[in-house]
Amino acid sequence: MRYDAILLDMDGTVLNTIEDLADAMNAALRHFGMPERSLAEVRAFVGNGAKRLVEQAVPAGTDEARRDEVLAWYKPYYDAHCQIKTRPYDGILPLLRRLRAAGLRLAVISNKPDPAVALLAQEHFAGLLDLAVGETARLRRKPWPDMVEEACARLGLRKERCLYVGDSEVDVLTARNAGLDCASVCWGFRSRKELENAGAAHLFESPEALGDWILERGK
Repeated sequence: MRYDAILLDMDGTVLNTIEDLADAMNAALRHFGMPERSLAEVRAFVGNGAKRLVEQAVPAGTDEARRDEVLAWYKPYYDAHCQIKTRPYDGILPLLRRLRAAGLRLAVISNKPDPAVALLAQEHFAGLLDLAVGETARLRRKPWPDMVEEACARLGLRKERCLYVGDSEVDVLTARNAGLDCASVCWGFRSRKELENAGAAHLFESPEALGDWILERGK
């Protein structure tokens, strides 16, 4: 079946954001006198939004009020420091240009706060995306289907004509909850084995292979 649009996760799928995420999280932890976290720990924590990242990064037993303070400090700090080390993965820009040239519409859907999503989308993918959607008070974060349904509505497309692409178990579940086909990429924040354990049906080792598969289905 030919797809009309490709909906892409941001962190770990189109952008390697892990170092900026870890640096911002550790800046917040230092500010509150808490132990810092390793890059590997932050990589395991991300995927469920900033609130969940903070909940996992602060020391066990930290009360909710303190976690909220850390989150309130972290979010604007990350928004202001989200472009320092972040870069598109190799092959992503050629993939997006190739899909766009084939007439597909493209959108990024992320659990990051909406201001950071908009900033990063404009910085790295100007002219390539039809839409960028981040977490807001109105839209529940993935794996709830809200953001996917919002993107489909704003694009004017039926969900069954859209493909969701992500790098984590959260993305597999998001696609399932929204009723979309899902493609899982192995270059992001989760291993192939973790994706298989999450029920991923279509796995890709490179952007080129993903593009080939998408376009082949349109023939």
